[in-house]
Amino acid sequence: MEQLRIRWFQWAAPQSFYPLAGRLWPWFAGLAAALALVGLYMGFFIAPTDFQQGEGYRIIFVHVPASWMSMVIYLAMAFWAFLGFTFNTRISGMMTQALAPTGAMFTFLSLWTGALWGKPMWGTWWVWDARLTSELILFFLYMGYIALTSAIDDPRRADRAGGLLALVGAVNVPIIYFSVKWWNTLHQGASISVTKGSSMAQTMLWAMLLVALAFWAYSIAMALYRVRGIILQRERHARWVQELVA
Repeated sequence: MEQLRIRWFQWAAPQSFYPLAGRLWPWFAGLAAALALVGLYMGFFIAPTDFQQGEGYRIIFVHVPASWMSMVIYLAMAFWAFLGFTFNTRISGMMTQALAPTGAMFTFLSLWTGALWGKPMWGTWWVWDARLTSELILFFLYMGYIALTSAIDDPRRADRAGGLLALVGAVNVPIIYFSVKWWNTLHQGASISVTKGSSMAQTMLWAMLLVALAFWAYSIAMALYRVRGIILQRERHARWVQELVA
């Protein structure tokens, strides 16, 4: 146990995490590209046409994984923020900051593809539905985090303020997930359930899962790539950084 604790704090140091991130991010980027190509090809060209929604349903192969990632990344930010408050590690705030832009992008993609899906299915681009509204609040939380941390010059103070927002805002994630169960909404319920399985055709399911894994890998790759830049910026006066860029 003590060895694991020492190992954790070793990787928590920016000097150790920087080369690790450099080794890992290209592999995750390549994996994301491969999974996305296979998943999107299956979703748009192999999966059967839905008997109710026709060809228009295929937007779900982007919309649903993007919606999943919008919530997962915010929970990951809250997790890193919790580690930062608990162990006072510098890398925690850097990782939280590195994750935010990708989370905001996936949230915007979820809202945009949802509007494209909603127009032919519901007859409108937007309704103040419980799930749509809570997803929009999530987008504002991402943008608020980015604006807040950018407005504070001291990185440590920015990490604490942004971390607090990440932890408080995490309450919105279960609201998004359970909104279709708690309220009467236009948004359809989940097609995939851990307890009940999937109501989708196997080809549809595999296509969606592959795209979801691609988005996971992409998110990890971008976070690792972005955190390297944040480390160099914050640690620019450290000897190891000066030797690295010399």
